[in-house]
Amino acid sequence: MPREYQYPFELRHLVYFREVARQLHYRKAAEVLAVAQPALSRSVTQLETALGVDLLNRTRRRVELTAAGRAFLERIEPLLRALAAVPGDIQALAGGQTGHVRVAFTGLAMATVLPGILREFNRRYPGIRVELNESPTAAQLEALKTGEISCGFFHPDATPAPGLSTKLLLQEKNGVLLPADHPVARAKKLRLRDLADIPFVMFPRTHNPGFYDRVLVAFQQAGITPRIADEVWPRANAIGLVRAGLGATFMCPSEAKQLPDEVAFRRLDGPAPESRLVLGWRKDVAPDAALGAFLVVAGAATA
Repeated sequence: MPREYQYPFELRHLVYFREVARQLHYRKAAEVLAVAQPALSRSVTQLETALGVDLLNRTRRRVELTAAGRAFLERIEPLLRALAAVPGDIQALAGGQTGHVRVAFTGLAMATVLPGILREFNRRYPGIRVELNESPTAAQLEALKTGEISCGFFHPDATPAPGLSTKLLLQEKNGVLLPADHPVARAKKLRLRDLADIPFVMFPRTHNPGFYDRVLVAFQQAGITPRIADEVWPRANAIGLVRAGLGATFMCPSEAKQLPDEVAFRRLDGPAPESRLVLGWRKDVAPDAALGAFLVVAGAATA
């Protein structure tokens, strides 16, 4: 057996010593452990021999811990408590009651479906920790490939990402977010070509090429060339620039339910880019109990 697995004592030696240290009486400790007193005494002696120190001072009237015995007891108590908890912890983990799920999301997910999913998941599985990380689509796809995240809420391209299972959560035609005091915001009907002179705040194409290209196609269909004033990320920064009056940005109706007074959301007639939000996870790795529970709750919440 490799040296790293060789110990000069067995688990029973630790258990026997701890009980003697608790009781400070061999007969009482033997009764608690349901072992013969001579066997208990031999085990403690064997442990002392293995360690090369006296753990107990024994007299006819009393048993006392030595300084080495007190130090040894302090070190083995956490170990024995942890070992005692292992069966219950493993059963809870296997049953999906405890664990850890690493979840990435985009701003659209947090503004729409994700808060409700997290609320229900925490209600049903309070012992499972959810680690959240806001990431653009491209970064999520890479993190899923390497196993850095358990699942992600992202915006898919027309061609499904290889090796991933996905569930569609949201599919909506975009409207436009404008400064509330902009004259165009007062129009009863708004088309994309009405915004030809308005600068747009976008995001770097590398973050989500599929949606970026759908925006360009919508402008082409409307017969105009977009004026892209800036490309920022995360999503909240684009909304902040619109609030500052520096341009407009695209937004889903579901995302526009709670907005500050400085901005106004307007639906678009005619060509407009479409947003799609999916929940994705790896096909080639069987979900553990914690991820499986999260996928079930997310699926039910958006059914």
